[in-house]
Amino acid sequence: MASLQEQFLKAGLVNKNKVKQANQEKAKQKKVERRTGTQSVDEARLAALEIQRKNAERARELNAQRDAAATQKAIMAQIAQMIQQSRQSKGGGDIAYNFTHDNKIKRVHVSAKVREHLISGLLVVVCVGESIELLPKVIADKIAERDPSLVVEVKQASSGSAEDDPYAAFQVPDDLMW
Repeated sequence: MASLQEQFLKAGLVNKNKVKQANQEKAKQKKVERRTGTQSVDEARLAALEIQRKNAERARELNAQRDAAATQKAIMAQIAQMIQQSRQSKGGGDIAYNFTHDNKIKRVHVSAKVREHLISGLLVVVCVGESIELLPKVIADKIAERDPSLVVEVKQASSGSAEDDPYAAFQVPDDLMW
């Protein structure tokens, strides 16, 4: 393959005098470098290396963003699959079960048995978009590991007395008649 100079000569972009002058300049520069022991700085080469480095960095950033988006999409697909496979029937009941999600009070109508399971913590409410699903606690915990904002945290009513209850020492008798 012909050198770049020969290609320029054939194309008529340069003449023989300019090629000869460029070769002489190059030879002089190499001679000076050998004598002084220093290397000359090629600004064009440095600029090209800098551009190449910036392009590689940008490509890495774009790849990281693409990977993050793909990971998020895979997580959402896993969540959708878990919900699809494990959703429980609401029982078609007429009892309203209220809960808070995103600082809003929402309501779902369930049967008495499903309501008891919700209160006891066997079932958990999961909100995906506008859809409200009831899932077993085990599955809801797996979903919460992936995206905690989807699982509704239900505050369990404490059946025993609290430790800081000032009236804990005063027990109400069972046979109290009014």
